Amino acid sequence: MNNKILLPIFYLPPISWFSVFLDSENEITFEQFENFPKQTYRNRTVIYGANGKLPLIIPIKHTGKREFKDTTISFVEDWQKLHWKSIKTAYQSTPYFEYYEDKLKTIFEEKIDSLLEFNLKALKVILNILKTEKDFILTEEYFKTPESVNYREEFSAKSESETEFPEYYQSFSDKNGFLKDLSILDLICNIGPESLTYIKNIKIK
Repeated sequence: MNNKILLPIFYLPPISWFSVFLDSENEITFEQFENFPKQTYRNRTVIYGANGKLPLIIPIKHTGKREFKDTTISFVEDWQKLHWKSIKTAYQSTPYFEYYEDKLKTIFEEKIDSLLEFNLKALKVILNILKTEKDFILTEEYFKTPESVNYREEFSAKSESETEFPEYYQSFSDKNGFLKDLSILDLICNIGPESLTYIKNIKIK
């Protein structure tokens, strides 16, 4: 029996999000009608920089429109250039960055106004790198208490996950130790083709 799962749509999501998304028993619906919540992974991702956790935040236009599907990205600053530079600096010495660099770079080459569309495009690139596919649908309206298992408030950007994550080598772990549940970028750049197996072995608490 398949589990009906309601997931938020994140920017280069953490590993824990992918463990739910890619579970073969889960039927995924993405939430697009929620009011845009601030300080979440919807417009931020966390990578492993030289000094530890490094949040990369997509600037949002404050247009008065509250629903996630209507949330638009601000290009007042060249955040795409900044994010790509930060990612390259953080991961260029990892074992697999050079294999995926060209694909990852495409995420930041096109200006997409819609945060929803941008996040879905980035997800498509990641699934291509992982050499996997996953069907999903988008919500057609907002339900405060949905019938699906609700993950809209899960995966906090403010507090650490209680889930255990097996350690893998990270470029700066000699200096700062193992940092768990970072962006999917951290996993694919460090362990490459083993990423899918790693994700499927994670059980979210």
